[in-house]
Amino acid sequence: MGGTFNPIHYGHLMIAENAYEQFGLDEVIFIPTGRSPHKDARQVLDAKGRMEMIALAIADNPHFSCSDYEVQKEGISYTYQTVQAFYERAGNHRISFIMGADSLAYFDSWMRPEEISRMSTILAAVRDGLNIEELLPIREGLEQKYGTKIGFINTPNFSVSSRMIRQRICNRQTIRYLVPDAVEQYLKEHRIYLEEC
Repeated sequence: MGGTFNPIHYGHLMIAENAYEQFGLDEVIFIPTGRSPHKDARQVLDAKGRMEMIALAIADNPHFSCSDYEVQKEGISYTYQTVQAFYERAGNHRISFIMGADSLAYFDSWMRPEEISRMSTILAAVRDGLNIEELLPIREGLEQKYGTKIGFINTPNFSVSSRMIRQRICNRQTIRYLVPDAVEQYLKEHRIYLEEC
């Protein structure tokens, strides 16, 4: 499961757990982004802090793990490179890549979507009021163009985002029940995101 995780929150964890259960995955690996081509690096917490928060958030789940593959990589992190690295590690067995279903609309603009499609099954998290019926034509188009295999992860609607959490921290509002207790404590102890205010 790739993402910035800036910070990780219960929405991420619910998606991962539902994907694990619904698709019978062996494990879910959280892969925090290194240098993303789509994000402003000035707004992203350093990799060490994001890795530490992920470790705290998943510590009690035996089928979750975290990889520093992208944060250790030089240069911009492209999804196709990460998928290729994990595909090769898996002995060329097809792997799954978890992402938000909203990203399907611009999957065409990603670097080498045909390679991502060849090596992985995309598990798209349907959240924030997205309608599966509206996503079906997008899935069909990607299947025809790239042979993309796409499964939809059904999750309870939990409307939370990392940006909203950062904003609440700036406004001195509670983030309890939005992130695991250990992550909340880490954010408080290190006064993270307060410099953005």
